[in-house]
Amino acid sequence: MKNLFIYLDSCNTCQRIKGELELTDDIALQNTKEEPVTIDQVEFLKEQAGSYEALFNRRAQLYRGRGLHEKDLTEEDYKNLLLDHYTFIKRPILIHNNQAYIGNSKKVVAAAQEALS
Repeated sequence: MKNLFIYLDSCNTCQRIKGELELTDDIALQNTKEEPVTIDQVEFLKEQAGSYEALFNRRAQLYRGRGLHEKDLTEEDYKNLLLDHYTFIKRPILIHNNQAYIGNSKKVVAAAQEALS
């Protein structure tokens, strides 16, 4: 998988982390709203995270809007939702040297910064 930073351009947290990471020119940018994640990317990220559920953003407005919080979702459901709408993918995601750093926790951001240095 190529070096990539997957983010949502309108997300302030993504913008802040993008600035903190000081991304180099060899890392491509992918705004998920304009260029949704592909099946290959989701499969790669699932391998890295351990499950589709681990990639899923429960803070997305559509999660409650579609009543998904009241359903017992399967891994296949999570996979389909990740591919269905850009807001369901946990973000930002840095893929660097075939290692994915998923989400915005301080621990993940620190690990991403370490990987880039």
